Amino acid sequence: MRERFGRRPLLIGLTGAAFSQDWQTLFDGTTPTGWIEVTGKPFPENCWKIEDGCLKSLPVKPTFQDIRTIRTFRDFSFAFEWRIAPGGNSGVKYLIEKFDTWSPKGVQSLHARARGPEYQLTDDEASEEAKRDPSKGTASLYGKAAALAAPIRRAGEWNESMIVVRRPVVEHWLNGRKVLETEIRNGVESSAIALQNHSSECWFRSLRIKE
Repeated sequence: MRERFGRRPLLIGLTGAAFSQDWQTLFDGTTPTGWIEVTGKPFPENCWKIEDGCLKSLPVKPTFQDIRTIRTFRDFSFAFEWRIAPGGNSGVKYLIEKFDTWSPKGVQSLHARARGPEYQLTDDEASEEAKRDPSKGTASLYGKAAALAAPIRRAGEWNESMIVVRRPVVEHWLNGRKVLETEIRNGVESSAIALQNHSSECWFRSLRIKE
C-alpha cells in the first residue's frame, strides 16, 4: 500500500460553514432512523442506545453488534464528533468488504462486525496495542498505516474527525488536521459506513456526509 502524508491545515472547519448546503445529516439525534445492525437486522438496542443526542455503544455481554448506515456511498467526505470512555476502543469502517457473524463459545447469540478499512478510535494513553503499533492508534488506518502525531484530546473529551474518500485516495482528519493520506484499492464501489461496538463506551454525534 503506497502512503502519502501531509500536514496542510483544514481549509474549512468541521463546524459552521463546513456544514452548510452540501452536507447531509446521517443521524437526527433522537431516533436510529437510517441506522441498522450491520447484517441488515433492526437497530440493535441491546448494545446501542441514543443518549443526549448521541449514538452510544454499550459494553454489554455476551454479544454485541456493529451498526451501519442503510444508505451506501461511493466517494464522500464523512465528518463526525466522538468521545471515548477511558480505556475504550472503537472505530469507523468504510469501503466495507464483508460482514461477519460468530458466536462465542457456549453462547447462543451472535457477534456481528463489519470488515474493511477502519478509522481507529481509542484511548491512546491507555492502549498498550497503540503503544506497540502506531498503526493501531487513533485516526490511523487500523493495522495498515499510522497517523501522524495528532492533536487528540483525552478520553472523555470530544474530538472532531473526518474521512475523505476520493478513490483510490483516502484521507483521515483529526481536530482540523490531516493526519493520514494513503491509497486503498479493495474493489469496493459503494459502501455503507459502520460504527464499531468493541465492547466499550463510545459516543458519536454530528454525523454528516458530503458526496
